[in-house]
Order: sequence, then C-alpha cells, then structure tokens
Amino acid sequence: MTALRPQRHRTRLRVVLPVLLLVAGSACGTDFLRVETVNPPPTTTSTSTTTTTRPKPTTTTTRPKPATTSTTAATRPKAKATPPPTVQALPPGFGPAGPPPAVPAPPTMAASPLTGLPMDIVRSKRPVLVVKIDNAPKARPQIGLNQADVVFEEGVEGGITRFAALFHSEESKPVGPVRSARSTDIKIVSAFHHPLFAYSGANALFQQYVAEAPLVDVGVDKYPDRYHRDNGRSSPYNLFSDTETLLDLAPDGSVPPPALFAFRSPGAAPSGPGAHAVTHARVWWQASKMTEAIWDWDPTAKGWRRTQNGETHVDAAGRQVTPANVVVQFVSYHDTGLVDSSGTSVPEADVVGEGDAWVLTGGMLIPCHWSKPSNTELTRYTDASGAEVQLARGKTWVELVPPNQGEAS
Repeated sequence: MTALRPQRHRTRLRVVLPVLLLVAGSACGTDFLRVETVNPPPTTTSTSTTTTTRPKPTTTTTRPKPATTSTTAATRPKAKATPPPTVQALPPGFGPAGPPPAVPAPPTMAASPLTGLPMDIVRSKRPVLVVKIDNAPKARPQIGLNQADVVFEEGVEGGITRFAALFHSEESKPVGPVRSARSTDIKIVSAFHHPLFAYSGANALFQQYVAEAPLVDVGVDKYPDRYHRDNGRSSPYNLFSDTETLLDLAPDGSVPPPALFAFRSPGAAPSGPGAHAVTHARVWWQASKMTEAIWDWDPTAKGWRRTQNGETHVDAAGRQVTPANVVVQFVSYHDTGLVDSSGTSVPEADVVGEGDAWVLTGGMLIPCHWSKPSNTELTRYTDASGAEVQLARGKTWVELVPPNQGEAS
C-alpha cells in the first residue's frame, strides 16, 4: 500500500498539470494574440523564391465599449443651437428690399432780411449795397428803382428829393443815375452792418462823414473804373454803374444787412389800433420847387402805384414803381449851414429821435410811432399798443416827409 502512493501522486499531477496549463493559456492567450495583432512582426524574405507572409488573423480584438446604464447607444451630446439674430424692423422702402434713403439736397433759398421773400441763399449772405440815385427831372427815368428791396426818399436842396436805394436780393445792370451823398445818408445807412455805399462825390465835410461812418466806400472817386457815362444823357445826370460790379468790392468778412421791418404771415390781413382802409395817399416836399408823390392802392398788383408831379413814375423799362409797402415817416429838417453849387441851402433830415408815421400796407393805413436812438441803431415802427407794425412781404419805400406834409383817404 505504501509503494502505491508515489504512483497515485504522479497520476494526480498528470491530471492537474494540463488543467493548470490550459487555464493559464486561456488567461494569457488573449494578450498574446493582441500583441501579435497590434504589433505584427515584420515580414521576412528567405533566399528561396517563395516569400513567407504573416497570415491575417481571423478575428480582430477591439477595445470594449464602456458600459452604460441606458439601453440605447451612447452618442456625443449636440451643441446648443444659437438663436437667430434679432432683425430690427425698417420703415417701408428701406433696407435690402428698397432703395437707400435719399440724402436731402442743400437748401438753395433763404428769406430776405429786407423783403421777407425767398431769395438765393448765396446772395443772402452778402452785404447790402446802397446807391444814391438822383430824382431831378433831368435824371428820369431812373434805372434800378424796381429792383431795389428798400428805397429811402429824402429831401435835398430846393424841394428836390433823392433816393438811397438798397440792393440785396436782386441785381440791376446798369443802375443810376448816381449822384452825391448827403449827411442824412450817414444816419440812415450806419445801422446796416457795414453796407457798401455808392455815390458820385460830396463836399469836404460830408466826405469826412463817409470816411468815419461804419460803411464801405465804393464811390466813383475811389473806384472810377466801376462807373461809366451814358452819352445819351446830359451830365451830371448820366453817371451809371451796376450792382454786381460794385458788390464785387465787398471785403472779406462782410455780413448781410439786418431785418429792417417785421413781416406778417402770408395771407394775414394788416391790423393794429386805428388801422383803416385807404386807397390814396399824398406826400410832398416844398421849397423853391416842390416834389409831390402820390400812392394809389392796386389790389390786383397788391402794391401802391406811384405818380410823381402828375406823371406816372416809371423806370427806364417803362414799369411803374409799385412797392408792396409805403412807410410815411414824418421827420423835421434842419439847415446844415452849407450850400450847393447854386447857393441853395443844404438840409438834413432828423432821422435820429422819434415821431409819427403811417404804414401803408394791404390797402390799409396803420398809424404808428417811429423811434431811432442813434445812428447805428435801427428805426422801429410800433403801433399804439407798443407792438411792432407788420408789413406785407415785398419791397418797401420809406418817405422822409416833413410834418404835416402828408394826407390819405
């Protein structure tokens, strides 16, 4: 019995050993096969004509997928969708569906400070030109009175009148006859923001006044090449220039004139305390001679037609003087102590101060009060309530008439 134990032990080892080897082989075989599959040995070539290559494995080992608790296949999560941009609503006709917005054209017109009417915007920025125009019988018919925005009529020697015509919104080519300056002119034009002043000379004292006044001297003595004589008229009633030629002399930095009057809205009726309808007004300057001006309201023309010394007052083109407004400003005159070439006393209008006035506008007469504190301040016209009298938009004549030398009906 004792001799059989070794044999039984060996028999047991023969049975157990293959089993252990089989288990070890099964545990390691996969790794061996994986190594061979992942890192195959290089192909070798023998010296014989037959090339030996590694046979392809019949199976491929892949990395096992991680276990998931879901019964569906795991997928990469989708990125959050970006919301579409907000599009601002555009007005009709704009954006891709319509044309781009139009750029507005720059303005070409502006309101005239002297008439209240539209005028060329470039001209509106230039200074005003004041031209002294003769009104003696031999000087008629004049050229340019109907193109002037404002005309002042002042008494000179012997009951004759002379005009100070303001040009800003319109041109006149030619303009005249141009005559000499008077001291009254200085007091009228000094408030017009350094206007250009055109005239044909003055005595030594008045010439000094011109030199000291806040204006630009463009008279014939200073710029003789800007003037010419009309051989069809007698001297001294034949000196002419043109407004464009004279305005070319404006210095840099010149500015437009101030508004001389207040204007009412288009279509508005004239009004004010004491306003009443009139169709006819008469004013005059009396000395050794007399100048008489009559103004008749024309509702069709919406203006006051002028007759002078019994004759229709027309310009060289045959057009009657017909401004929209006539201001009758009653002023006293005093003797300057000077005389003209004929020995007649030279008067000066007292336009600085205050007094009575009429505003003829829209077929109405508005009684008012005028006041001008100094040479460089504007004349204001106010009604009995203290409000500024409003004129019709258009051209205006200002008549500097002695007191009690006017009537209306």
